[in-house]
Amino acid sequence: MLEIEQLNENTFLGHCHAGAPMRTFGGHVAAQALVAAGRTCEDRRPVHSLHGYFLLPGSPTRPIDYLVERVREGMSYTTRRVTAVQEGNEIFTLSVSFKHPEPAADRQRAVPPLPHPESLPDAVAQLPEQVRRAVAATGGFHDLDVRFVPSDTPGLPPAAPGLLQQFVWMRTASPLPDGDPLLHAGALTYLSDLTLASTAGLNVQPSFFQRTEPPRLLMASLDHAMWFHRPFRADEWLLFAQRSPSSSDGRGLALGEFYDLDGRLVASAVQEALIRDPS
Repeated sequence: MLEIEQLNENTFLGHCHAGAPMRTFGGHVAAQALVAAGRTCEDRRPVHSLHGYFLLPGSPTRPIDYLVERVREGMSYTTRRVTAVQEGNEIFTLSVSFKHPEPAADRQRAVPPLPHPESLPDAVAQLPEQVRRAVAATGGFHDLDVRFVPSDTPGLPPAAPGLLQQFVWMRTASPLPDGDPLLHAGALTYLSDLTLASTAGLNVQPSFFQRTEPPRLLMASLDHAMWFHRPFRADEWLLFAQRSPSSSDGRGLALGEFYDLDGRLVASAVQEALIRDPS
C-alpha cells in the first residue's frame, strides 16, 4: 500500500484506499506523502518528525500526486514539504524532517506491564460480518494485526477525571523488507491513524474495530504529528498507549506513544480530529 510511482525527481503518484465511504483513509495519504519525501533524500537519513494537515477529503477512485519541495539540505537535518494534489485540489500538506543519528543521553517513560498481544483476541478477525464486507470493499485494513487491551486489565494506569485512554497492540500482518527504515516509518504512520481519533470519542462510542452498532459520531482527522525516537520494525508488535485530555468545539485531541515488546518508546503521535454528533 506504500508503493508510489516516481514521475520525476520531485513528483510521485499513488493510490489510497477508503477509510470512510468515498473518502481516502488519512493515514494512507500521510504514509505515502512521507515515503515520497524520504525518496528524495539521497543519503537516506531516518525521519525524526512529521506534521500534516488534512485539507480536503480525497477520493479513493482517483490517483494522488505528491509534489515534494526540497526545503533544506543541512549537515545534520534535511527538511521536505509535500503537497498531495488530486484533480487540481490540494487535499493534504506535510512537513517532514530527517536527521543523521548521533550519540546522546537516553531516557524515557516506562510502559506499564500489560498482557502480551498474543494472549488477546484479533480485533480484525472479530469484526462483524457486515463490517468485514464493508472494510473489504474499501480495499484496505486487510493486512493488519490489532489487539485491544481490555479497559479493566489489572495494572493499567488509572485515568484522571475527564481523561479517556485506550491501549492497543498493532503490527502489519505481513513481514516488511529489511534495510528500509522509511518503509517501516510509513507503515507506522499508517497504523497511527487507525485508533487515535476514536480515543477522543470513547465516551460516546467504541473504536471502529470494537463497534457493533452504526457510528453515532462523525470523525475525520484534522491534523497529525509524529516524532520517531528510536529504531523499530512496524511488522513486530508495538503497543499504542493513547489518551485524550480534551474534547470541545467539535474537536477532540488525542496523544499516543508506541512501545515495542522490550518496553522501548519508539515513537509518539498527536492528532486533532473533527468529532461531531450529526444528530
